Amino acid sequence: MRRIVVPLALAAALALVLGLVSPAAASHSSDTYLIDPTGTAADPAVFPEGVATDRQHFYVGSTADGTIYRGRLAGKVARPFLLGNADRSMAVGLKVDRGRLFVAGGMTGKVFIYDLKSKSLVGSFVVPNPGAPTFVNDLTVAADGSVYVTDSFRPTLYRIGPGDYRNSSPQTLAVFRDFTGTVLPQLPGFNLNGVVATPDGKFLILASSAAEKLYRVRLRDKQVIEIALPHTPVAGDGLVLLGRRLYVVERQDELGFLVKIRLDSQVSSGRLLSRTTYPSFDDPTTAAFARGRLLVVNSQFGAQAPGATPGPFTVSRVRIP
Repeated sequence: MRRIVVPLALAAALALVLGLVSPAAASHSSDTYLIDPTGTAADPAVFPEGVATDRQHFYVGSTADGTIYRGRLAGKVARPFLLGNADRSMAVGLKVDRGRLFVAGGMTGKVFIYDLKSKSLVGSFVVPNPGAPTFVNDLTVAADGSVYVTDSFRPTLYRIGPGDYRNSSPQTLAVFRDFTGTVLPQLPGFNLNGVVATPDGKFLILASSAAEKLYRVRLRDKQVIEIALPHTPVAGDGLVLLGRRLYVVERQDELGFLVKIRLDSQVSSGRLLSRTTYPSFDDPTTAAFARGRLLVVNSQFGAQAPGATPGPFTVSRVRIP
């Protein structure tokens, strides 16, 4: 795929120029997977957000009705795998680990765990005080099997222990860290968003969309620090960590970028190396790594405005910058 590697000083200007391109430019091509609800009971207005992969497949969630789509990495189309229902009416962040699919339920305040072989629900969780505003956004599986979950409307990070996956009735999510009074602020809009665990099991990396900053949580003692990125705001959504390279999906004017950051060994500071965009991007939200490429979800959230018409919903398959 043709790539556009953007000098940092020109990123904003390029966003304005490329933002004039019609959403049709992101339609199904050799560089994208098509999300196809045709002939099923799934809501055709998919507006996808999360993506996850295993060795053979990729999975995409619908924010419109909670349907989970699955496609072969070697194929071109994702079709409904788990239809949405009254309980799972929204699907946002997704992760696959050891034959299980973890789904963050957005405004439902719920997390769901499915066995991929049987497609059965093996566990579910709900935030404390579910009547208050919540947006369970993203999740990650740490080295010890613990699952950490972000909430964009609450200054809260939740944890599901590796021995707690299975339950016969919904359990309350345990609060791992309350960020009230820490360096991580609670601002108007979406706060905590993407989360990723380091492979050594020591740290979590969090993106705050509202603060346009990245944060590190040390799992041993729950210490929270801002990751130093001098003079570099990053309005992060989804995160992918490959070694010390952190890739941040950053949404700007419905175009979006992959931001490449080189982290130090303690994940306390980083150096921004590039902002890269691709012609197939259409309001991208998050990404997953598969077979030497990044799969990036094109949400088309901008087409939810009155009178707007979304094009085909797609996932871009791009070379790693």
